[in-house]
Amino acid sequence: MGSTVTFKRPDGQTVQGYLAEAANARASVVVIQEWWGLNDQIRGVADRLALAGYTALVPDLYRGKSTIEAEEAHHLMSALNFGDAAAQDIRGAAQFLKSRGGKVGVTGYCMGGALTVLSMVMVPEADAGVVWYGYPPLEFVDASKIKGPLIAHWAEQDAAFPIATVDALEEKLRAANVSYTGYRYLAQHGFANETAQGPRRLPITKYDAAWAQTAWDRTFSFFGKHLG
Repeated sequence: MGSTVTFKRPDGQTVQGYLAEAANARASVVVIQEWWGLNDQIRGVADRLALAGYTALVPDLYRGKSTIEAEEAHHLMSALNFGDAAAQDIRGAAQFLKSRGGKVGVTGYCMGGALTVLSMVMVPEADAGVVWYGYPPLEFVDASKIKGPLIAHWAEQDAAFPIATVDALEEKLRAANVSYTGYRYLAQHGFANETAQGPRRLPITKYDAAWAQTAWDRTFSFFGKHLG
């Protein structure tokens, strides 16, 4: 459905990404990958947004690399400079979409959820954000810089991003008067990733179709209200 595009970062370097064009775009969304890389699953997320009227761009944070092996995914994620990814790659993607007109949202999963939080801090072009079960180290979250509304989908049984730290993050957001709503689901990490099932899934992840649909419904309602 989509195609590969090249866009510029604020520092002038170029990045490639997967662009899924909506037929009659209401607005646009930057989609941020999980630690696996820019794979078919995250392209499918962009396609789903495009079908709902939101042109979606997935910046290729790993520069062409992706994997299905957890050890390699951990290596790729560990080598990623999160600050640079947010302030340059993701901001460049947001600027690219903004230049085409309309508002721009940001959403991401797992590692991409953590980067969504950082992007709401570091990307002034982001008009709204949706976090899916991921957060960065809280010392890097200057909540006073978050100006757009934010919602988050958390898994209460998440072994990768413990819910106790979600409590601390939400306290920071409340203290800074961020427009924020957090939803909690009786689910495991990766509950909205349809590939997190069967014998190859990580033991800490498990797809839950019912909760995933609920979270998607809330996401579309939120984007409809704040992006158009």
